Amino acid sequence: MTHTDDEVSGPDGAAGPGEVAGPTDEVAGPTDEVAGLVLAAGGGRRLGGRPKALLTHRGRPLVEHAVAVLRAAGCARVHVVLGARSGDVRERARLAGCVLVNNPGWEEGMGSSLRAGLDSLAGSGARAALVCLVDQPGIGARAAGRVRAAFKDDTSLAAAAYDGVRGHPVLFGAAHWAGIAASATGDRGARAYLKEHAAEITLVECGDVAQPYDIDTEADLACLE
Repeated sequence: MTHTDDEVSGPDGAAGPGEVAGPTDEVAGPTDEVAGLVLAAGGGRRLGGRPKALLTHRGRPLVEHAVAVLRAAGCARVHVVLGARSGDVRERARLAGCVLVNNPGWEEGMGSSLRAGLDSLAGSGARAALVCLVDQPGIGARAAGRVRAAFKDDTSLAAAAYDGVRGHPVLFGAAHWAGIAASATGDRGARAYLKEHAAEITLVECGDVAQPYDIDTEADLACLE
C-alpha cells in the first residue's frame, strides 16, 4: 500500500495475556514508544457519502476528537489515515503535529487503512500502535489510557473490553504489525489476526468509563454532541 506522510506543524493497570485488566485511570506521561493511530479514511456510505472524519462533534470535526483522545491518553506521536475527501479534511480539521497518511485505496475498506497506517509507522521508533476508529466518540482518554497502559514490549497485544466483550481501542505491538497487515482485508481490519491470537490478548475492561457505539447511520448522528 502506497502512502504519503505529511508532518504538519502548528495546533490502568495492565494484566497478563488472556487476563482482564482492572479499572484504573493512571496515564503515563507522553512517549513515542506507543504511537496513536486514527483510522479516518471512510466515506460514510450509509451517511449519504459524508466522511465520518468531518462529522461535527462538540463544534469541531470528529477526527479532531479522536486525535485529542490519543494525545490525552499519552501518545506523543499520532498518525491519521485519510481517504475520502482528504483535501477537505486537511483544510477543515486542526491536525497540527499529526502525521497525515494518505490511503488511495480507502474504498477497499478498513483493512487498507490499517495497512497504510501500520506501514507509516515503520521506522518511526514506535514499539506499539494504539488504534482508534474515528467514528467512536463515546470512547475517551480514560479508556484509551487504560489500553495504552497494557503496553509492555513489542510483543504486546491488548484491547478494550466492554462487559468482557473485546472492542476498541486496540494496541498492537510492533512484532504483530506484519502479521496484521498480511491478514487485513476488506472491512475486517485486524479481526482475523486477533481471533487467531486470542490467547495472547490482554483485555482491559473499559465499560465503566466509555461507550463503544459507532456512528454508522443517520439515526446514530443523535449520539454526536
